[in-house]
Amino acid sequence: MTNAVELPAPWRDAKLTVVVPTYNEVDNLPRLAERLLALPLPGLHVLIADDNSPDGTGEVADKLAAENPGRVTVVHRAGKEGLGRAYVDGIGRALDAGAEYVAQMDADLSHPPEAVPGLLGTLMATRAGVVIGSRYVPGGQLDENWPFYRRALSGWANFYVHTLLNVRIRDLTAGFKVWRADVLRDIGLDRVQSNGYSFQVEMHYLATQLGHTIIEVPIRFEERTSGASKMTTRTKVESAVMPFRLRWKHRAKGE
Repeated sequence: MTNAVELPAPWRDAKLTVVVPTYNEVDNLPRLAERLLALPLPGLHVLIADDNSPDGTGEVADKLAAENPGRVTVVHRAGKEGLGRAYVDGIGRALDAGAEYVAQMDADLSHPPEAVPGLLGTLMATRAGVVIGSRYVPGGQLDENWPFYRRALSGWANFYVHTLLNVRIRDLTAGFKVWRADVLRDIGLDRVQSNGYSFQVEMHYLATQLGHTIIEVPIRFEERTSGASKMTTRTKVESAVMPFRLRWKHRAKGE
């Protein structure tokens, strides 16, 4: 585990909300929250969007909120509607609450929380609209324990989307990033169509179509040690079809 960078005083106090969608992450969520809240970012807030997890994740989230008033908020959603819908809900609430910056990350500890200050610092030091924690830029790493079929699927997905959409991002499917609030408002969450993992691709595509700069910084991606992946056949199909829909819908309208 690498140490978090220390940002200068004007930056570390920024209002940053980390949106974490959860579904059956009862073991991982407390560890993630502990590491996030320990970061040298007094303005950091954690928003947990739980899709009515049957394993008790929602109750654990409520306990974390009670133990950390003002720093942890929980959104209880009616059911499992997909990663994209959870993010749209959580990000929308973060913007309504006055967040200046919004981070996205998975709850399974695959994304290193200690990298958040570095992503935020890069965003604030540049004119970028979003900074991605990337697995596929020089210096980026994949856990040696990540299954071969997942590596192959991720590599193929990035190649496939690059070919269809011509977006100059190496890790198009990345789920770890920090956004400027005004960029998210410019994109407009109401026009996001994706329900599943293709949400990441759609957001990157819309940002580039609107002329916003995206910067990738290297991270080490860890394999989860607890719980199970939420990747289903349905999400794979949506991820395959979504680039075609994006190319048709947004280009046809001249957006």
